[in-house]
Amino acid sequence: MNSPSSQAGVNAAQIERQHARGKLTARERIGLLLDPGSFAEFDIAADAGSDPQDSGDGVIAGWGAVNGRAVYVYAKDFTVQGGALNAAHARKIARAQDMALSARAPIVGLFDSGGARLEAGVAALAGYGEIFQGHIRASGIIPQISLIMGPCAGADAFSPALTDFVFMVENTSHLFVTGPEIVRTIANEAVTADELGGARVHAAKTGLCDRAYANDFEALKQLRRLIDFLPASNSGGVPEWPSFDDVERQDPSLDTLVPENPLQAYDMKELIEKTVDEGDFFEIGEARARNIVTGFGRIDGGAIGVVANQPTVLAGVLDSDAARKAARFVRFCDCFRVPIVTFVDAPGFLPGLAQEHGGLAREVAELIFAYGAASAPKVTIVTRNAFGGAYVVMGSKHLGRDDGFTVNFAWPTARIALIGAGAGEDAGASPHAAAARGYIDEVIAPGATRKRIADALAMFRRNV
Repeated sequence: MNSPSSQAGVNAAQIERQHARGKLTARERIGLLLDPGSFAEFDIAADAGSDPQDSGDGVIAGWGAVNGRAVYVYAKDFTVQGGALNAAHARKIARAQDMALSARAPIVGLFDSGGARLEAGVAALAGYGEIFQGHIRASGIIPQISLIMGPCAGADAFSPALTDFVFMVENTSHLFVTGPEIVRTIANEAVTADELGGARVHAAKTGLCDRAYANDFEALKQLRRLIDFLPASNSGGVPEWPSFDDVERQDPSLDTLVPENPLQAYDMKELIEKTVDEGDFFEIGEARARNIVTGFGRIDGGAIGVVANQPTVLAGVLDSDAARKAARFVRFCDCFRVPIVTFVDAPGFLPGLAQEHGGLAREVAELIFAYGAASAPKVTIVTRNAFGGAYVVMGSKHLGRDDGFTVNFAWPTARIALIGAGAGEDAGASPHAAAARGYIDEVIAPGATRKRIADALAMFRRNV
């Protein structure tokens, strides 16, 4: 791999300034993301020809490997022209997108840029359009991941929003369409860059950021971990890694996870971590809509996507934010044929004027569509409450497809009914009554949950 100083236009002073901001250089970031010695760079000295200003600097692009699996990458280089975009810069990114799509391999964008170069004029706008079109062509075919590691402003901000996953670095990364100065001038609102588009804002409020990390090192380390869960493409199959966790393992502690008091909460993440291989769960969107949990794990070495109501937050009810978060995740899993495991404890929907006016029906409809259209294998486990429409939308058998694979289990503590409260304790709400109607395939012991999920997924693989 080329050293940072080998790139034209980069000098020690620029690198020192980058480090003083608490940021690594683009080449240092690529070196940490990819396996040592695997990076192959293209268009190192791109030249537009007649326009000496239109060189290919400001971005580094190529391919390499993460734990031996092919990955394409482009990294905005803030030490060269502030990482700002011109036509040649845009062409390098578009070429990386085309190559990744042709190779059916994931693509990662590392963003640290001041936006577009003023001297590039309308050519910069054309370049952005080509990049946006590249995201659209790749959507649902290869995983696209963005990591914001510095400024990402103006038209640059739209690019990460078109990708599957977006991660940010706290304190040093900012994403916004119009910056604080413009907001102050036009809207007469005094706001800092952090308040306007910092990592915590996008993780907790807008939902654009899936996870935020303390520094560049941690962000790149966790990005490598995420890639291990993702298929290379929509036709590549889920990645499988050696597992040291017994697929037959049972956990008796789950038999008492659900409290006897129906109003008492329990942590659904405990169930998830005790179910997946080695307790390794990569949560997506952990800071927003915390009443639903989404993320990746493995069962018997194969990647799965997990969706779960979280009783510790709003009693696990569905609201518009939770429905939107879950629907987006289910759609991703379905595009890439990642099995979807759903843990249900949903007492209903969050009532209120804000929810109804905020589009609750529309967002829940998106969740219904995501589950109903999904042909990826689905395994659903009802642990406690499954009341009213919330029962139907959370991966029920009624949303299964003829060409899909859907298995539904329930714990003995499950209650499936039209309404909750007192009625939820009636005999008609028992999981055995639902099983008698064919709505539940089997009532299982909580401690056997991991094994039963593994059995169901193994049956799916045998039938493919």
